[in-house]
Amino acid sequence: MKRPSRSLVAAMLAVLAASHPAAGARAEGALFVAAKRGNTLSRLDLASGAEVLRVPSCANPHELATSPDGEHVALACYGGTTVDIFTTAELAKVASIELGENARPHGIVWHPSGAIYVTAEGRRALFRISAPLSGAPRLAEFATGKLGSHMIAVAGDASAAWTTDLGSRTVTRVTLVPGVAPRSVAVGEEPEGIALSRDGKTLWVSARGSNQAFVLDAETLEVRKTIATGRFPLRIAVRPQGDVAVTSDLQDGSLTVIDTAKAKVIRKIAVSGPAEAQSRFQVTILWSPDGSRIYVAETGTSTIAEVDYASGKVLRRLKAGEGGDGLAILP
Repeated sequence: MKRPSRSLVAAMLAVLAASHPAAGARAEGALFVAAKRGNTLSRLDLASGAEVLRVPSCANPHELATSPDGEHVALACYGGTTVDIFTTAELAKVASIELGENARPHGIVWHPSGAIYVTAEGRRALFRISAPLSGAPRLAEFATGKLGSHMIAVAGDASAAWTTDLGSRTVTRVTLVPGVAPRSVAVGEEPEGIALSRDGKTLWVSARGSNQAFVLDAETLEVRKTIATGRFPLRIAVRPQGDVAVTSDLQDGSLTVIDTAKAKVIRKIAVSGPAEAQSRFQVTILWSPDGSRIYVAETGTSTIAEVDYASGKVLRRLKAGEGGDGLAILP
């Protein structure tokens, strides 16, 4: 039998290395999807659009956050009480951090400082998890005192965090030192989406029950502007460049684009449209790091629409686990 050439052997080894990354290797150009009906976590290759890995997760997984170094992804286990951490290269679970009885963690941020911040709806609180990969993470719990503290934003200097509280219809600012009482204000009907401006001075909130977006002073929580959006704006996300904020309008199957400087709607982007909105059930949105793409989780069809921001066109629909909702990305 003829022995394979050196070039063929090298090619075979390259294929094997690509399909089985080395421990600690980073998964470049990857999108991560938490599937809340399938109870799975997936990694998608953005170059090909293919789902390259899918692993079992906790029950009812929701929001995701990637580590500052890109080597790990943290998952909020909404159906339970833990934050689970996986490698981005292999989706190997390396930690499961217990938050306590009835925690129901949902919104999550992996801060540049290395700490993880996560809401705990069942405890009317949020947690700071310091040294999450150390084997002995340190937990600090901060009360919001509100029902349904759902999504979260964190200051760049980690001095404060903000939550949207669905059940209480409020936004809460939490000073991240012990003994300081949180401060809350009523904002629309069922505020859910939340995002912080790049300079940390402005808070953007979307209220799904009143079809509105709000501009708040991040320090005082004074509502400065109220903006009409599409129907049922579940999420709001500020473009990395800071020039626009976008809401995910579930009942319209669209995105509302807001000029952040003028606090005015400048365009609408049709992702699916009203006729398909209920079947697609558009939820989470996520910007690509360069601000050229918007990834839109369509939970009903288990797809993620990739939208070109400049043209507003849907470039492709990526498949992942059943009921994909939480999204995170690596450049």
